[in-house]
Amino acid sequence: MARSNACCLVLLLLCGALLLEMNPGTMVMSAVACPLVCLDVDYMTCPSTGDEHLSPQCNCCLAPEGCTLHLTDGTSVSCG
Repeated sequence: MARSNACCLVLLLLCGALLLEMNPGTMVMSAVACPLVCLDVDYMTCPSTGDEHLSPQCNCCLAPEGCTLHLTDGTSVSCG
């Protein structure tokens, strides 16, 4: 009885995947974790604004892609 229920469940899941046009072999979940750490950023520069010093963001998760965070210790972090 339990085996029959398990087979029915698997069949139902496969049918649902086919109906939703999903290929179970290629279903990949991806997520990017954003750290809850705020760097000591002095200013930010972005390619779209040239050398203009922009208001700093805490980390690259909050900054636009391609921008650079310039830290108060003189180092920099490229985002993107």
